[in-house]
Amino acid sequence: MKIFGTDGIRGEAGNNITPFTAIRAGLAAGIYFKKNTNTILIGKDTRRSGYMIENGIVSALTSLGYNVIQIGPMPTPAIAFLTEDMRCDVGIMISASHNPYYDNGIKFFDSRGYKLDENKEEEIEKIYNNLDILRAHFKTKKEIGSSKRIDDVIGRYIVHIKNSFPKNLNLKNIKIVIDTANGAGYKVAPIIFSELGAEVVTINNTPNGYNINESCGAMHPESLSKKVLETNADIGFALDGDADRLVVVDNKGKVINGDKLLGTLAIYLKKQKMLKNNGIVTTIMSNIALEKFLIKNKINLVRSNVGDKFVLESMIKHSYNFGGEQSGHIIFSDYAKTGDGILSALQIVSLMVKMNKKSSEILNPFFLYPQILRNINISTKKPLEEMECKYKKLIPQDIRYVIRYSGTENKLRILLEGKDKKNLESSMNELEEFFKKEIKC
Repeated sequence: MKIFGTDGIRGEAGNNITPFTAIRAGLAAGIYFKKNTNTILIGKDTRRSGYMIENGIVSALTSLGYNVIQIGPMPTPAIAFLTEDMRCDVGIMISASHNPYYDNGIKFFDSRGYKLDENKEEEIEKIYNNLDILRAHFKTKKEIGSSKRIDDVIGRYIVHIKNSFPKNLNLKNIKIVIDTANGAGYKVAPIIFSELGAEVVTINNTPNGYNINESCGAMHPESLSKKVLETNADIGFALDGDADRLVVVDNKGKVINGDKLLGTLAIYLKKQKMLKNNGIVTTIMSNIALEKFLIKNKINLVRSNVGDKFVLESMIKHSYNFGGEQSGHIIFSDYAKTGDGILSALQIVSLMVKMNKKSSEILNPFFLYPQILRNINISTKKPLEEMECKYKKLIPQDIRYVIRYSGTENKLRILLEGKDKKNLESSMNELEEFFKKEIKC
């Protein structure tokens, strides 16, 4: 059974993600890491089902002899940082990121705060699927592990993130609206910006276990746009459920495309002589206009598969320190090893302060090619290569396309990009009709 997707294990809590899943995943990961591992850190977002999953994982790990540290709701990037900072051997984040409250998931980090590569995930899957191995590693007597909850580690992460902000700058006279999506960043995000001097207006920061990502946050920035205009704010930031993704709204209430953010920040880093090896990594989903903009400014662009862990792998391969996804995962590897929405927001505000310009003036550096992205709900993932010859005939040569299955949901994602939007819409309608006939939806 394959349990890992694009970003860890994910599915509907109580259905795909059950107490059995949590226990088996905890056992499998614990057995895999056991050689040099004693302490494991666990964090989660604000979903009600997090209690169920956390208790299952803790039970599994302590049965193998681990000492477990539970730190409660914290952003995914905080777990990556704290795993290394607290000298833990493994980090685990319980979250389904931007998905609805009824989903949940499990992400693993190694001792240096890196997400696991596909080879390590495959090894854990082999153990997960072998009940004999799972049963053979239980400890007894004094070898059984323990767990404890620590509630004050938030300060370590706050100091770390604030250290990424230029020490000669502050955010006085800057008004910021932050939408925390009723998620893992609901405590830490407002504190960081307030301590740097900003006037902070926070919305959607009262999680109840069920309202995470619900008509708010990075997936639904409409309320953020409205609040920015209503309060006459300088900029607005929307996080997703685990705060590793960022969507930005400028002072005019306009949502800024993720590729424009990447282009703006790349130029800023280059001017500050902070862009390592003069290049960035983005994914196959990024607009061709970004690529042309970077070429014009003599910056190299490398494309990776979708997923911030693949972006980071490519960044390491090419010795780059900046990259990200159009969707809002932005990685500054000098400070983080995963996408970090709060960290990214700080870099954008530092750019605004240094340039002394309005967000609407600096975050729109180029025009995008028309793009259409459509998601089709499916019940099964029929191999795309079996249909390639047929669907390619429906796509004109002047249209760039990306057709792939979601790694975290039962969806087929279709991206079309070209100069003529009418042609894109026509081709998209044909493709959607084709795939609905070919795949069980």
